[in-house]
Amino acid sequence: MHMLEKRLQVLLDERRWARLAAYAEERKLSVGAVVREALDRAIPAAKDERRSAARTVLRAEPMDVPRPAALRKELESLRGRHG
Repeated sequence: MHMLEKRLQVLLDERRWARLAAYAEERKLSVGAVVREALDRAIPAAKDERRSAARTVLRAEPMDVPRPAALRKELESLRGRHG
């Protein structure tokens, strides 16, 4: 993950703020994380960036991967979600 370096101020009406805050709370994410995810979906990375990322993944050494339930638990723990 890249270091967050830029700050953005966006003014929202009450209805949009309520939707955004509720969505973030339901998913146990920060409002900023939801906005970043929405931005990534709305404006995909440039093809060169995606190709570079794909090449990096494909060049990675094989590794053991836990079963789905164990992997989900590990990922939730890393993301700070418990339960």
